[in-house]
Amino acid sequence: MGICEGRVVIVTGAGRGIGRGHALEFARQGAKVVVNDLGAELDGSGGSTGPAGEVVDEIRAAGGQAVANGDDVADWNGAQAIVGSAIDAFGGLDVVVNNAGFLRDRMVVGTSEDEWDAVIRVHLKGHFCVTRFAGAYWREQAKAGAPVDGRIINTSSGAGLLGSVGQGAYSAAKAGIAALTLVEAAELGRYGVTANAIAPAARTRMTEAVFAQTMAKPDEGFDVMAPENVAPLVVWLGSVDSVDITGRVFEVEGGILSVADGWQHGRTIDQGRRWEPDEIGAAVRDLIAQAPEPAAVYGAS
Repeated sequence: MGICEGRVVIVTGAGRGIGRGHALEFARQGAKVVVNDLGAELDGSGGSTGPAGEVVDEIRAAGGQAVANGDDVADWNGAQAIVGSAIDAFGGLDVVVNNAGFLRDRMVVGTSEDEWDAVIRVHLKGHFCVTRFAGAYWREQAKAGAPVDGRIINTSSGAGLLGSVGQGAYSAAKAGIAALTLVEAAELGRYGVTANAIAPAARTRMTEAVFAQTMAKPDEGFDVMAPENVAPLVVWLGSVDSVDITGRVFEVEGGILSVADGWQHGRTIDQGRRWEPDEIGAAVRDLIAQAPEPAAVYGAS
């Protein structure tokens, strides 16, 4: 038996890349999987249920249980339908993995309003919409006295934790996802639900140009940037064993795992009265001099 035997899991954006790896590994570990994918191109255009259907076929061929779903994660009714598809097909819901997204990379001064809105919509709003309906389902179950052991696993990014040059909208969306995860953990714990996020580094359609040179050589045997390397962490976070872990952001790359250390309250200076503007400079420089050096933004010189 796998570590997720019998658990019902939604994976969004599961037709390709990292999401596909999640769906296949959850199924291998005994879960019943809703494979959601809009089937869009890298820039968000177009759509089909083909990729989701192919993953479902692969899961079923291996003896697992899965259904395909082609709803839009960032559409209010679509998100509700995604959650409903799990309940209708498998009688409940235990895990939501929010993974769907795409890129429209631009420098901040070159980003259009439509590009900004599109990236924020699919990443940040998409995470919120699916979680909102899953959370409402778990709350209803808990209030009715039914046992709940729910999991939310969100997908942030190193860009969301540190920023990334040329990815202002993407970085903002992924940073928002990290903060949203903390709120979800605080709010939904009372209903038996944990919420965590991952910041993965892997080769996907969104990153293949960046990671093209990092593929393992034939004699190395381990492709560090293979997207399926992310799945073990996500599947464990979706298991019953992770019940005591919530409100965390994990970085994962190949065989490397770490827990990201987010914003913390820093050293303070309190002079017991309102500051005058000409006093601020010395105080700020004193605080910065004693603060840890911030990690560099990705792509910054």
